Amino acid sequence: MGDMNGFNGLIERFLGHIDVERGLAEATVRAYESDLRRYADWLRRHGRRDIGEVTRGDVEGFMASLDGESAKSRARRLAAVHELHRFAVGEGRVATDVSESVKAPKGSRKLPDVLTIDEVASLLEAAAMGGSHDAVVLRDKALLEFMYATGCRVSEAVGADLSDIDLDAHVVRLTGKGSKQRLVPLGSYACAAMHDYLDDARTELMERARGNPEMRAIFLNKRGRRLSRQSVWEVVKTAGDRAGITRPLHPHTLRHSFATHLIQGGADVRTVQELLGHASVTTTQIYTHVSPQTLMETYLLSHPRAR
Repeated sequence: MGDMNGFNGLIERFLGHIDVERGLAEATVRAYESDLRRYADWLRRHGRRDIGEVTRGDVEGFMASLDGESAKSRARRLAAVHELHRFAVGEGRVATDVSESVKAPKGSRKLPDVLTIDEVASLLEAAAMGGSHDAVVLRDKALLEFMYATGCRVSEAVGADLSDIDLDAHVVRLTGKGSKQRLVPLGSYACAAMHDYLDDARTELMERARGNPEMRAIFLNKRGRRLSRQSVWEVVKTAGDRAGITRPLHPHTLRHSFATHLIQGGADVRTVQELLGHASVTTTQIYTHVSPQTLMETYLLSHPRAR
């Protein structure tokens, strides 16, 4: 196989495998493609033409070339390299995975941005605009209550359809990464806000649609179409400004807060893993951090000679 043809063909088959057979999200497939094209380019510049020519030293050399990137970015690229080499073994292109013993770089793990329970309450109250019955206000309140109640990703919120929610049973079906579905409870506050929105406000927004109205999506924009991710970002930011929260806010802040508040309330990490839709409990464990205030309170209450 001449020059990059060997790598190109392997990468194309691998991308087809994770797209069709494993059903990974489109954004994930694109990220894999970007990382692996960069890896293949590096290998070509260093004289490799086929996966069978690659050595462990090559993999380590590629990783060393990424020194200017964050530990998280380098770990992601190495994960893609590992996946490609394992795929090559499975296809019979090589006998062993030369990347297997190459480890991801260690870096300080940044704790997620988390709101306090009082800040969440202020955010949700600000979204309600003093109990306004405006359709957009009711939507915004329902959206933020929904996101905090479920800990969903933005894509899961905007992708949710009416057929996914059962307010009588207080549950919603979310479709996460890799099209994996999970059932998540909806608390009473979220259900009340959803009722207020769905009973009248959503119909009003739907009627604003030009042409065929949006029939499936739960959350609609001002023109009656499915709400976008960017619009969710704006809803969160606007509510945060009204609530006087000066820290930068983003939709994922509600997801982080959901998980942290559950852990602080006594939920076990495995349960939170299931609710968040994490494939690995390792990802969820970042939420088990203890705040200095909680640490001090626990110490004062527990240590026999603390007081």
